[in-house]
Amino acid sequence: MKYPEVLKLDQVLSQLDQFDAIIDARSPCEYVIDHLPGAINAPVLDDAQRITVGTMYKQVGSFEAKKLGAALVAKNIALHIETLWMEQPREWRPLIYCWRGGNRSGAMAHILAKIGWPVAQLDGGYKAFRAHVNAELEQTPEFDFKVICGTTGSGKSRMLEVLAAQDAQVLDLEQLAAHRGSVLGGLPSQPQPSQKAFETAIWNALRCFDPGRPVFVESESKKVGNLRVPAALMERMRSSDCIAMTLSRADRVLLLMEDYQHYTSDAGALNEQLAYLTPLHGHERIKRWQQMASSGEMVTLVEELLAEHYDPAYLRSIDRNFVRYEQAQELKLEAIDPASFAAGARQLIELS
Repeated sequence: MKYPEVLKLDQVLSQLDQFDAIIDARSPCEYVIDHLPGAINAPVLDDAQRITVGTMYKQVGSFEAKKLGAALVAKNIALHIETLWMEQPREWRPLIYCWRGGNRSGAMAHILAKIGWPVAQLDGGYKAFRAHVNAELEQTPEFDFKVICGTTGSGKSRMLEVLAAQDAQVLDLEQLAAHRGSVLGGLPSQPQPSQKAFETAIWNALRCFDPGRPVFVESESKKVGNLRVPAALMERMRSSDCIAMTLSRADRVLLLMEDYQHYTSDAGALNEQLAYLTPLHGHERIKRWQQMASSGEMVTLVEELLAEHYDPAYLRSIDRNFVRYEQAQELKLEAIDPASFAAGARQLIELS
């Protein structure tokens, strides 16, 4: 076998989980927008260098730009070898890609192959991969989805976590989107990924599922925070069997107090988010809710938010958007302790 081995995308996808490393040779700003699942970033040109070389190419000429680019690329690849791969054995088999599978990944693949590693290079690069993800997500996913429905605070997200821990197949869109799906759903320490990265994460989760087993998913709207759920997936979810998960109002308040501590312990941050509800509830009501937060009346505030905002919104949307909700399988939890969630998860798995 002659290395680097240049592989078409279908060849790469058939063995994507078998490479010892997946190396994204693009710049950091390209990588952070999206990348192949599991890829590390080892840029042959960093962001500033890429701009410098590109500018020189346009303003001075291709020959001068290529000389500078080659010098920078050689230095960067040498640094990656020294700091990342010096201890790798001869049989270490990485996959390398760049934007189109051209000069950047080619330079790295050539040098690593000359060392003696059985290197693979993705023909077409990230561009080919992205086109594949787009095409796949336009197709209706043929899975037996079980949509967990329930009012805010009923424990849907926790149930997905427990189901996954019990080896059920779970598509947790809120986890992939780093958002809990409402005006208060943002995670303060974790920004949302890009739309492309969100879609890649969904594609990666779907490709790993066994079509012979059910996939549990939460009833979501078309957007999770700022990110759009692919239309074909959304349509399939909304036509799937539902599970109506219920929890007492008191337990829902307790659960929300636990899950939203970053707001219940920070009245300023909570009030900033509550302001976004002004068009729906008016200045007077929002001002009163903000005063409640500032004075520490968090339990009462959560109860009012459920009764006057979240529950009415849920009841308006669930029947309209999930056509099988009227025939939903019921799941009532008596408490929010781990044992109750574990028992509920077992019940869902057994009945599915």
